[in-house]
Amino acid sequence: MRVEFIGLVTILLGAMLLFAPVRHSFTWLMLSTAFGAAAAIALPGMGGASILVPNLFLLFFVLRIFMAFGEGQVFAAVSPSRAGFILLALTVFGLFTALFFPRLFQGMTETMIVERSVGLRNIISLVPLRASSSNITQTVYAVGGLVAFASTFAFFRRAGTHDDLIKAVLVTATVTLSFALADVVTYFTRTEYLLGFVRTANYALLTSAEKGGLKRISGTFPEASAFAGYTLVLFAIIASLWLEGVRGRAIGLLTWLLFIALLFSTSATGLVGLATIVPVLFFRSFFRSSADRSRRPVLFVVASVAAAPLIVFLVLATLPGLSAGVAGFFDEMLFSKADSQSGQERAEWNAVAYKTFLDTFGFGAGLGSARASSFVLVLLSNLGVLGAFLFALFIWSVLSLKPAVGSAQPIECGSAIRAAKMGIVAVLVTASTSGTVYDLGLMIYILAGATTALTEPYPLRARASASHTMSLMERRS
Repeated sequence: MRVEFIGLVTILLGAMLLFAPVRHSFTWLMLSTAFGAAAAIALPGMGGASILVPNLFLLFFVLRIFMAFGEGQVFAAVSPSRAGFILLALTVFGLFTALFFPRLFQGMTETMIVERSVGLRNIISLVPLRASSSNITQTVYAVGGLVAFASTFAFFRRAGTHDDLIKAVLVTATVTLSFALADVVTYFTRTEYLLGFVRTANYALLTSAEKGGLKRISGTFPEASAFAGYTLVLFAIIASLWLEGVRGRAIGLLTWLLFIALLFSTSATGLVGLATIVPVLFFRSFFRSSADRSRRPVLFVVASVAAAPLIVFLVLATLPGLSAGVAGFFDEMLFSKADSQSGQERAEWNAVAYKTFLDTFGFGAGLGSARASSFVLVLLSNLGVLGAFLFALFIWSVLSLKPAVGSAQPIECGSAIRAAKMGIVAVLVTASTSGTVYDLGLMIYILAGATTALTEPYPLRARASASHTMSLMERRS
């Protein structure tokens, strides 16, 4: 086991936050999810696996939640009446499959898994189905997602407000953009080593790649695709808030900066994600504005969308050299993607994953036993039909939640809930096009936990928070 410098910083920060207000711990938990290429602790004995910064900080956040509220609120998150119960069932089922399915179906099919190679780097190989270290690591990540959901629910049910969620997202977006800028600057100044402290994970780091003559922004992630997927989630949340008039011009500027960062990531994942999320945001805002004139009007957005094709046409017509460059860029990024080596490899992953699903009679090969290039096929090849159904049911249960009728929720709380749901949708969009493993990161579970708690009747949450504050005052006196 080797503790990295950023891991030491995480441990020290987590220890200090145990004695700070619990809302500070939540902000740092969400911020930690931005460090997707930062391994806090390396575990060479487990096939080169790493404990990432967000997973390590989650332990301190959970401890802080137990110190503040006890275990009751955490267990309440997985009660049968809440979406967390479905997530609990899914996680237990995943654990069961990881333990038994690779042995039950051993040798019956082949799967794509990560294997340790020379130099402690990992490669993806096609091998006969068998138990591997991936079964352990993916199970740990699955449990971490459940814990993140339950602890976030406990925080927002007892002490957190929609304002805490909004502030945490704004801080995370600002830091993400700052590192994106640093990525570009260090690349062109040949000082990439300055960002080495956030690029310690045992991944194939593609942080110096170019596409169409542009630097592919990777920021604090191992590659541009991962950066684009994460940035799309932040964009979906903040754009949703902006279109509902939350926090005014400052959040509007942040929305456009995230949009620009997504474009300059030159990632097909980001471009496809934008093509999906922007229309959803547009139509949702349009119909909501028609029903509620107090919301930000979308006339400007409508005009911008309508004028965009004309502007692009005029620019390309007057600058034929630029037109050829842009055409070549999009041909390389989108239209010829399937013919590239990367596209062919990912198509092969999907074909193998689908065959694994069929060869295991729809039960799946077990959590962590197979990789694909689409989260849908990851679910089917790992957890089978039942696992895919449980995951879909969990997502539907969260997205269908609405604030209780008659609960005196602040107006901004409803906006925050809808923004969190847009973030969840953005995670699923990117995962459906490029997700390779079951682990989707902690962000989706943090947003799901916040959504579940914030839709609870407001008077109950307010009384719980007031009761907790009163008990602390009594203890101090």
